[in-house]
Amino acid sequence: MSNVEKETIYLDRNENQYGPAPACFDVLQGDNFKNLSEYSRDFAKGIKSCLSQKLADNFGIAEKNVMLGYGGEDILKQAVHCYIGKGDKIMIPSYSWWYYKKIADEKEGIRVEYPIVEGDYSYYYDIEGMLKIYDAEKPKLVLISSPNNPTGNRLEIDELKMILRRMKDTVVILDEAYAMFYNKDNSHLKDIVNEFPNILIIRTFSKYYGLAGIRIGYVLMGDNHADFSMFSARYLGYNRLSEQIAIAALDSADYYEEMRDKMVADTDTFIKEFNQLEGFRAYKSYANFLLVKIPVEIKDGLKKYLTERNMIVKFMAEDGLFNHLRITIGTQEQNALLLNMIKSYLGKTVEKNELVQGV
Repeated sequence: MSNVEKETIYLDRNENQYGPAPACFDVLQGDNFKNLSEYSRDFAKGIKSCLSQKLADNFGIAEKNVMLGYGGEDILKQAVHCYIGKGDKIMIPSYSWWYYKKIADEKEGIRVEYPIVEGDYSYYYDIEGMLKIYDAEKPKLVLISSPNNPTGNRLEIDELKMILRRMKDTVVILDEAYAMFYNKDNSHLKDIVNEFPNILIIRTFSKYYGLAGIRIGYVLMGDNHADFSMFSARYLGYNRLSEQIAIAALDSADYYEEMRDKMVADTDTFIKEFNQLEGFRAYKSYANFLLVKIPVEIKDGLKKYLTERNMIVKFMAEDGLFNHLRITIGTQEQNALLLNMIKSYLGKTVEKNELVQGV
């Protein structure tokens, strides 16, 4: 039995199983105590942090339009708490990360859902339906996720810009936590920040860069967010060690592109293999996870079978997604092991059914 079969494998929270680039670990080997014992002096330079300046340079925007946070989760919560009050309407996707609903409820906002629709082998945004709801409800804030969790679909850049032009007078949060897995071209971000002053584009180092444990994310802001900048300002600076690790990740493009190629190839393999299994349907995904519909009658048995073998995937329990798995794309060895386990379970089930029918 290989080591990967002995340990518990968690493919349920969209964590990056390849881990961060080696350069990130090199940061931890340093002995500069000032990084731990002294506050950042970056504010004295007229910037929020060395990392926000690095990101601004990378994206070609002003540093004032970049802000850091304790992961994308933290920035999302701050934005909703800043802009939404009791009774204010916030639009969210019909299939979405549960946290969107939670933070809206924390502020006693009114949740208005707009449609994400199931196609034959992919989900998609119903843009016409979304805009009709926007015009009718006149929300104070709109939340768009691209790629979307858990459905894996995304908006094309022209679709996104068309939506933003219709919503130009409203604060729009674009959650791009998973964007880097299928699109390494970031040129659209500068155009969006410059054209749409009410936009907030949230990204994180947790997913693509494999740094969920250091809790660092960032937001690219249009020019109309002075109040949000003040609301979220950290006048003693940010975590200096996390900043240096994140910079090391940004400087390790080759490592992450090789990782991306492996994950994209494995995603395509999963889709092909699952769609050949009776009663299964795997949906196109632009993220590091895959949504798979399974026969409802095998759900409990399959969950027990995988758990007993230390393989943890997410069995969905949401409206419209009761007989679905969300599988994080792991390493090549982990992915092959999971696929073999599922096929093995199905083989045992078929054998059992054949025996019953033959009695």
